[in-house]
Amino acid sequence: MPQNHAPGSPRNGLFRRRPSPDTAVAGTTRRTRYFHDGQLVEVPVNASIADTVHFAAASPENMALCLFPRPTAEDVEELAAAWDLHPILVEDLQHAGQRPKLERYGDVLFLVVRSARYLDETEDVDFSEFHVLLRPRAISVLCQDGRWIDGTDETTLPDNAQDVADRGDSALLNDRHLLRLGPEAVLYRLLDSIVDGFAPVLRGLAVDKEQIERQVFSGDKAVTERIYRLSQEVIDLQHATNSLTDVVQALRGGFERYGISEYLRSYLQDVADHLTRVDTRVTELRDALAQILNVNATLVAQRQNEDMKKISGWAAILFAPTLIGAIYGMNFDDMPELHWSLGYPLAIGAMLALALVLYAVFKMKKWM
Repeated sequence: MPQNHAPGSPRNGLFRRRPSPDTAVAGTTRRTRYFHDGQLVEVPVNASIADTVHFAAASPENMALCLFPRPTAEDVEELAAAWDLHPILVEDLQHAGQRPKLERYGDVLFLVVRSARYLDETEDVDFSEFHVLLRPRAISVLCQDGRWIDGTDETTLPDNAQDVADRGDSALLNDRHLLRLGPEAVLYRLLDSIVDGFAPVLRGLAVDKEQIERQVFSGDKAVTERIYRLSQEVIDLQHATNSLTDVVQALRGGFERYGISEYLRSYLQDVADHLTRVDTRVTELRDALAQILNVNATLVAQRQNEDMKKISGWAAILFAPTLIGAIYGMNFDDMPELHWSLGYPLAIGAMLALALVLYAVFKMKKWM
């Protein structure tokens, strides 16, 4: 859960660089951390991915974490060789844009998860995609977005992924008991951060929905496009949350088979509960937008009907004088009023009288 920090104190997120015995390898953005019995230990300079595998296998109390904030093809190839990954899994690692899923290849667990961040300026939901690999006592996290912040003395995740790192992970690296439980603890903490990150996204979308409701009833003609745009953002978020729900359920289904501790089971259960609430709110928001769209369509149809009434009324008012003028414009010699000296003013008067009568009738019926 999010922690409070004293003013000026560093925020030590799970994937933030801090004064700790980790290492960055020259020529890559990969960061490596070693843990022994839940405690951070020194990482050799320029340690390779194969070295992390050897370290993790050296003792049941060891654990290695590799973070790839900007994975390259060479990074994936090195990881595939060191972890002896299945070719299909390697192909998945090389391609982003996947929906959340969980797959197992031998002793390697592969997950795709997506975090979300709300952009208030553009009213968009920005997604970051993580590929997570777990094996006994080792975990690798690859962020597939390619939008990064390179500091002068540190390499951080992109804005969205950085939000995930900052949300509640400062306690993990100081929680020796949790880290003793292995790479699953890191995975579950990452999932917890991602699920917690959906809450501000939903708040931002809810504010947009309220603004849209006011626009709809004010008759703003630009609101229809805004409804469709927001609906698309909600649909994308729903795809992410629904797929993540399947991933969490699959993880829970492997508790007994893979001997997950009761403590981690409770932790993932809490993540599942939060995700269920998020999924419910997303569904409610999508239904609300669908109703708003229907109301807007109804109001638009009503306004169009009112416009058609006015157009029809004016057409009828103009038609009556035109009819009289058309009759007296015919070239017949035996028309009774043709040579009558009062014919012209009476014809004009009849036109005006008929137009005024029709206008009064339509006004009473609120057509005008």
